[in-house]
Amino acid sequence: MKTTLLAAALVMGVLMVSSTSADAHDNHKDHDRYAQVVNPVIPSKMEFAGQKIDLDRVDMWERLDRELTSQVFTHGNTLLTIKRANRYFPMMAPILRKNGIPEDLLYLACIESTLNPRALSGAKAAGLWQFMPETGKQYGLEVNDYVDERYDPELATEAACRYLAKAYDRFGNWESAAASYNGGMARISGELDKQMGTSAYDLYLADETSRYMFRLLAMKVIMENPRLYGYTLTKEQLYQPVEYDIVEVSEPVEDWPLWASDYGINFMQLRDANPWIRAKSLPNKNNKTYKVRIPKQSSLYRSKQHKSVYIPNWVN
Repeated sequence: MKTTLLAAALVMGVLMVSSTSADAHDNHKDHDRYAQVVNPVIPSKMEFAGQKIDLDRVDMWERLDRELTSQVFTHGNTLLTIKRANRYFPMMAPILRKNGIPEDLLYLACIESTLNPRALSGAKAAGLWQFMPETGKQYGLEVNDYVDERYDPELATEAACRYLAKAYDRFGNWESAAASYNGGMARISGELDKQMGTSAYDLYLADETSRYMFRLLAMKVIMENPRLYGYTLTKEQLYQPVEYDIVEVSEPVEDWPLWASDYGINFMQLRDANPWIRAKSLPNKNNKTYKVRIPKQSSLYRSKQHKSVYIPNWVN
């Protein structure tokens, strides 16, 4: 009887060891199935728009961690933003400098639209800077069925500068000006008063607006050093600035496709170069002068493009 029990115990022990070994082997195989996930490096301090930001405060560090983690692993949109920035930053940065706006505010357009000039939100905000129709008009943009200058990268950037300059004059710091771009000047001003605050960093706000400034900081951190966060790009993969000839149009245009063909391009190329054109004709009853961009042939073919890199850190 004792011999039988001992044998049974030995058999059970062997089965348990075998089972444990098999589980360990299966777990090892499972581990190998998945890509390694590495938490992004979160800085302890940084600078934005000339202001030093200490991230030692727990809520500040965790809010940046949330946005940086989200953006690092939203690979497609972040990668596209970097590639598009090589095309649009050379045009946008001088406009910000001319208007006294820190270049770090370029990252606001990045988080608004991923630098897609044709971006249109569900709420009908449009273009690189995502102006709502009435706000666009308020800051000098024409918005109608035939012309929508919210989609014009240069004119929309000028309008964004006007907004940001006004917001800075009101709040005295760029983080509150940026928060107002999402939440509205009146709301941020009211909360600063009610919460006895001086900076949007310290306000308890709706989640979207509270996250907004840290999305801005996270985009800057990634785009200043994409390689640190696993993004590998070559010069050839960056989108290149487009060179144009400018044609001034001060009369109605009955047929934009026909007009485009007269300048050696098709309607699609005309619309890509001038996304503010919203229809196939232009009534232009007031004979307003519009600047129409005609892309040069050297910009229409990759083999003819002059390859440039706006920020060296963008390529490996």
